[in-house]
Amino acid sequence: MRIVILDDYQRVATSMADWSVLPGAEITVLDRHIAERQALIDALCGAEVVVAMRERTPFPADLLAALPDLRLLVTTGMVNRSIDMQAARARGITVCGTPGSGYGASELAFGLVLALARGIPQETLRFRAADPRWQTAVGMDLGGRTMGIVGFGRLGREMARYARAFRMDVLAWSRSLTDDMAAEHGITRAATLDALLEQADVVSLHLPLTPETTGLVDARALGLMKPGALLVNTARGPLVDEAALIAALASGHLGGAGLDVFETEPLPADHPLRRLPNVVATPHIGYVTRATYQTFFTGAVEAIAAWTAGQPVRVLNT
Repeated sequence: MRIVILDDYQRVATSMADWSVLPGAEITVLDRHIAERQALIDALCGAEVVVAMRERTPFPADLLAALPDLRLLVTTGMVNRSIDMQAARARGITVCGTPGSGYGASELAFGLVLALARGIPQETLRFRAADPRWQTAVGMDLGGRTMGIVGFGRLGREMARYARAFRMDVLAWSRSLTDDMAAEHGITRAATLDALLEQADVVSLHLPLTPETTGLVDARALGLMKPGALLVNTARGPLVDEAALIAALASGHLGGAGLDVFETEPLPADHPLRRLPNVVATPHIGYVTRATYQTFFTGAVEAIAAWTAGQPVRVLNT
């Protein structure tokens, strides 16, 4: 059985789980993202099993059709909208998930808030360079400011806990959020997304990517935000209109953006977001922690073993 593990950038997949329970398996680890279609087909040629890291590599119908040997596709986590489930089912390819990640994304999101509010990356660079200017940044106090949380699922609720610990007022908006639910968490429900954008000093996005949420934060929405407000996105890049975001940052209307996700990943070397001084960015590491990887890859091994035994678990394309 040939197994290909995709997008293992740190080459840690085989050390995060006990793959020896799959005797005779030939395991290939790819530590570079392969975007070009034919190169990806060549890399996956002959693989019966592919392990995909979240949504880093899409599997549309035409790619699945070009992989006649593929029988099992395991995605880390239990949601992957970049896989054509209907096409996989039609071709007899089982798609399974793994247990999900912890709170790493929300922890990173608040880390980005702190980095933006206090200019931590810039001051660190000046410190290391022995800049003769001992202090340059004038920071933003978080206490008494308003945190706006867009999306109030598991990670949004955790973000609210962190904000409250820093004595911030918390305003949240979600289609499913009620006043009673908000009260239970000690926060205030925004009547509309527009109202949240207008009132928040910091806006943090915690929504899934759907046709309805794609481009939700566009030029109009960014224009509603307070001058100097901060935007943090650790959810999905396409939630935000990237061109509009760049314009809002370049003009100074937004005080800064903390980003862990992008429309195109890896981000091209010449991308404007790499050059804007009011951007603090990380390469989609919100869920990249040892505990999460152990959960993901142990789940992947379990899924492969169960499928081999004819009893697949956590099947997503039933």
